[in-house]
Amino acid sequence: MSDSEKVPEGTEPAGTGEADRDDTEAGTPAGADGPATTTLATDTAPETEESAQDAETAQDAEFTHERDISQNDDKSPGATGGAGDEPETREPDNAPGESEMPADEAVEAKAAAEPPASGGVGGPATGDTKTMPAVSSKRSVPKRAGPPPGGGPPRGGGGGGGKGPGKPPRSRRARLLRRTLFALLGFIGFCVVAFGIAYLFTPVPSPQEQAVAQGPIFYYSDGKTQIAKTGVNRDAVKLDRIPESTRDAVIAAENRSFYDDPGVSVQGTTRAVWSTVTGKQLQGGSTITQQMVRNYYGGIGKERSVTRKLKEVMVSLKVGREKDKDWILEQYLNTIFFGRDAYGVQAAAHAYYDKDVSQLTAAEGAYLAAAIQQPSNFADPSGGQRAHAEQRWRAVVNNMVRDGAVSSAEAASMKFPVPGKQKITDVLKGQKGYMVNVAKKELTERRGYSEDEINRSGLKITTTFDKRLMDSLKRSVAQNEPDGMSKKIRTGAVSVDPSTGQVLAFYGGRGYLEEALSSAFGDWAQAGSGFKPIALATALDQGKSLATTYDGSSPQYFAGSDIHNDSNENFGMVNLVTATEHSINTAYVNLGQDVGTEKIAEMAEKMGIPASQMKPAQRNAATFPLGIVSLHPVQQAGVYSTFASEGTHRTPFVVKSVTDNENNKRTFTEKGDRAFSKQTARDATYAMQKVVQGGTGTGAQLPDGRDVAGKTGTTDKGRAIWFNGFIPQMATSVAMFRSDGKPLNIPGYGAYGGQLPAQVWRSYMSDAVNIMNYEPESFGSPSMTPGGGWGGPTRNTPPDGSEGPGSSGPATPPTDSPEIPTPPTGLPTNLPT
Repeated sequence: MSDSEKVPEGTEPAGTGEADRDDTEAGTPAGADGPATTTLATDTAPETEESAQDAETAQDAEFTHERDISQNDDKSPGATGGAGDEPETREPDNAPGESEMPADEAVEAKAAAEPPASGGVGGPATGDTKTMPAVSSKRSVPKRAGPPPGGGPPRGGGGGGGKGPGKPPRSRRARLLRRTLFALLGFIGFCVVAFGIAYLFTPVPSPQEQAVAQGPIFYYSDGKTQIAKTGVNRDAVKLDRIPESTRDAVIAAENRSFYDDPGVSVQGTTRAVWSTVTGKQLQGGSTITQQMVRNYYGGIGKERSVTRKLKEVMVSLKVGREKDKDWILEQYLNTIFFGRDAYGVQAAAHAYYDKDVSQLTAAEGAYLAAAIQQPSNFADPSGGQRAHAEQRWRAVVNNMVRDGAVSSAEAASMKFPVPGKQKITDVLKGQKGYMVNVAKKELTERRGYSEDEINRSGLKITTTFDKRLMDSLKRSVAQNEPDGMSKKIRTGAVSVDPSTGQVLAFYGGRGYLEEALSSAFGDWAQAGSGFKPIALATALDQGKSLATTYDGSSPQYFAGSDIHNDSNENFGMVNLVTATEHSINTAYVNLGQDVGTEKIAEMAEKMGIPASQMKPAQRNAATFPLGIVSLHPVQQAGVYSTFASEGTHRTPFVVKSVTDNENNKRTFTEKGDRAFSKQTARDATYAMQKVVQGGTGTGAQLPDGRDVAGKTGTTDKGRAIWFNGFIPQMATSVAMFRSDGKPLNIPGYGAYGGQLPAQVWRSYMSDAVNIMNYEPESFGSPSMTPGGGWGGPTRNTPPDGSEGPGSSGPATPPTDSPEIPTPPTGLPTNLPT
């Protein structure tokens, strides 16, 4: 058989039909009948049917490679352009047989074949190789017959046979998109494989012993003396003992798809992981299964990290596949925290409604379900919390209607199930309950802990409270409280270390079991004239001096309202020392009009008073410098601590450190922020020294004669009375008030800050300086020392209550003042624990 007879087999393209081959005239390549066959004689042997198939296979492989090359039209100077370009005409060389080929046949052959690219297979050819047919799978020669695999038109240049334009080469953008798609698919595949491996190699941990974690231990500042150890209140029950309505309520509130999902919410988990990666506050997204896994199994951890979240997801998926849904729900209901120190629905039923869980109504079950997300707000749904609790409870009931757990009529008939009064265990009696609660509050609101972490993680919490000072302050309040004083009158007191911001001691009330709201941190009262030093610091900071004078006559009228001094006493023009020493209302109102009440509010914020506590109407009032805003005693202690630290404010705090059950310790401090200059602090302190030396606060003088500065505070009609004082090493505020805001009636005392509050302050501070071994220190020198310029009581005169209230006060201040008791002597430095 001649070479020309074998060409159609060797050049048949893979994947095209006979019609395609006929259309492109690929069956008879140009030069097949010419002498070019002589050139191949040395490389060809008699072909069998098998060799013809090999040749066809080789052409298929070459064709695939050739198509790839054709897409990169910038790689070969000899490659053709887009559709419609004429094929390149090459000059014939002297190869044998080329000249014998008719010209028209040569043109047809060129038109039928795709122009070669440079280099490698299909590269530029000269001489006989341009018309040479493929004869062996072992020899690569250019060829093109018919359309590419898939039946499409031939690629490369058109023309020649006039059979239509070829497909244009792909753009760089298309290549980039294709590569991006491949990379994305590869990444997804990698993630799927990695997830599968992580799933296989993540074991389900062993359950915590009875799923009960260790409660926290609270310590005094020495880190050794225990305040209290609070346990975990939990009583596990079987699922069939829990009413179906309660189960339905929890599912409606927490995880509607609980019985259908695999144990994980993809959307919720993605949201939680993203918030963790981006550093934002962690958002909710856990299913009932995930929450159960965290509480029931050990080794999952509580830290906020992506790895912990992924571990939780893996374990949840395995538990969801291996465990029955009812079993998961039972463990969940027996371990979740409901507030009121109750873990598990049985403990919650007793804590909120004093009944067995089996007796819960649908409305009560919905309330407990609503409490899971915000247990603190539901523990005592009174006051401002009542509306929010009802709204959340109603939302849960509506979800139950949505899920078909109750009918619309049943839901409409439900009434808000107000829980019973919370019972408090004896372990928190006295001041201990106040200390534990204020420490918990700080950890949740300022240090990033959740209530659940505190109650379950076995934390060792060291507070800033010095036990000796705590005992001394409690004793001082009790010793100075007169017989017959109404139990509705509350006393709150706080001591702060100016150099650190640590709360060294406080008095929170008669006892946590009797009155749970701390009078030092939770309750508050109008500040009265104790707010005036903030206005004084504002004026000094703006360039006023202690010698600056204001009109202290009485009465005066501002915006149609009359303002007068105590007993309507008329002082005339007075400097800032006199105005402070005798707490002259009208002078301070004029000061406020001069420097601007908004500037005073800004200074108050720098000293730790939140802007939210100073309403716009109060800020704009002429009486704003007189202390018409309400403050917590701990806030006032922070204000006067700023003066003691010469202008540096540190927010008071109560937790020194937290150590977890793996002995990892976190220590807390407060960064100091400068509120005003040292000289401003020294000048203001000088004016407040005059208050104690001869003004309204002489009752706070200490027996050893050391430097003391402070300011009395009395509000309209004696509804609240204060003494806020400090030495260089400690600031202490004492307040007395009624929670209902009614005027005080203290047997044997007038309602003035310079009387009973100053007396309590003196009794306590006389003891405190010995307990803490504080040596007498002097305050910094003021820029000037103008005299008070108005006769007042001498240094040894007992308190006379001459300081005026915030607006109007009694017509005549009391003339008979109680004798200040002599503080006890010879107290031991270290009291027994």
